Amino acid sequence: MRIKRPISNLAVLAASLGFGALAASPAFAIPSFADQTGQPCSACHVGSFGPALTPTGREFKLEGYTWDGGDGKLPHVSAMLQTYLTHTEKGQPGGAAPHFGDNNNLSLSQVSLFYGGKLFDHAGAFFQATYDGVARRAAWDLLDIRYADTAKFGNMDAVVGVSINNNPTVQDLWNSTPAWGTPFSGTDLAPGPVAAPLITDGLGGQVLGASAYAMWDGWLYTEAGGYRNLSDTTQTMLGVSPFGEDRVSGTAPYWRVTAQEQFGPHYFSVGTFGISAKLYPGQDQTAGTDRKTDLGLDATYDYLGDEDHNYSVYASFINEHQSLSASQFLGNSTNSSNTLRSTNVTGSFTYQQTYTFSAGYFSIWGSNDLGLYGGDAANGSPNSNGLTAEVDYTPFGKDDSPYSHHLNLRLGLQYIDYLQFNGSHSNYDGAGRSASDNNTLALFAWMLF
Repeated sequence: MRIKRPISNLAVLAASLGFGALAASPAFAIPSFADQTGQPCSACHVGSFGPALTPTGREFKLEGYTWDGGDGKLPHVSAMLQTYLTHTEKGQPGGAAPHFGDNNNLSLSQVSLFYGGKLFDHAGAFFQATYDGVARRAAWDLLDIRYADTAKFGNMDAVVGVSINNNPTVQDLWNSTPAWGTPFSGTDLAPGPVAAPLITDGLGGQVLGASAYAMWDGWLYTEAGGYRNLSDTTQTMLGVSPFGEDRVSGTAPYWRVTAQEQFGPHYFSVGTFGISAKLYPGQDQTAGTDRKTDLGLDATYDYLGDEDHNYSVYASFINEHQSLSASQFLGNSTNSSNTLRSTNVTGSFTYQQTYTFSAGYFSIWGSNDLGLYGGDAANGSPNSNGLTAEVDYTPFGKDDSPYSHHLNLRLGLQYIDYLQFNGSHSNYDGAGRSASDNNTLALFAWMLF
């Protein structure tokens, strides 16, 4: 397939939406990109709002964020505000977080500044710095600096490039990998499962990596690279607390292979990705290292038949093998080795690039380990699974939208239904709390400008 670039408590909530309408998702649909290219958000994003990419959006990212076509009058800087009203089926004793109550919490979750756009011919960047309104701290968030160009190898055409980034899969083109996967957003004021694979939630912001990539004849994508841990001093300067992190020893290799094809309005991709890292558990270097190796499989389907009806399906599976000799020696793990697996499947329908309805299923399961999980799971099991549903409304971001390329807004309602949580349906913590007590209803508003 060759993808062508384009030619050129409810009362509180009601009050909050007056301010909360000034909020947006941490996504690539930033106004500086739209201004640079002259294209509306809907050209690159399903539903006129990130991070779900269309084929055009994937091509824009592949080629280094360098396309022109807009008036270019604005600097490549954008801003974001994000707010949530979070309700869980039962309150969280002691509060959902410091400075918050046990339930029905209104939060200004994020305030971000972005640089996004062309640096010079063949090179561009996406950078996000964020103030976290729940943790009450500012830090660098996401970084992806790219250089890309076209090349020919015999009879094969290719786009080749390099990415420097700070979170494995943040450079990826597909929404079936962790950094930009579904659900695309979530509240920080609801309980979450105790376990996640390293590539999903383990290294972002504490590492810096580089990878080389190529798209061969528009259908086969390959990438290889590695990540190294930033020093404690560097992390602290960037607003990241290194305390207690599992520190990468040496270089952690990363890989990605994907095939894509389009048949009329039907787009398909299938691929694999992974990382393997030696880790000092909790930064303790006295007992040697653990090793975690993640192998992922993923697939995407998009129906792109007309502007009024878009269908998407994103699916991923990750298998993690954990060698935990250092953690076992330090008393942090009962077992010397474990497995952890996760799967995530989400389908969505978007109408008129404005209304999006999505539903999904997620599951995490693996070895019982009282040393590793026992603080949160009474039986030492990491197993959690559940269903997600979301409705989004995005009034702007189209060709005929007011405010042109300078503003975008999304309002949404998200529900998470836990069928199992940290190893059990009921009394998973030994204190009588059930999985369903963590069911979460979140009303959110985002704005980018």
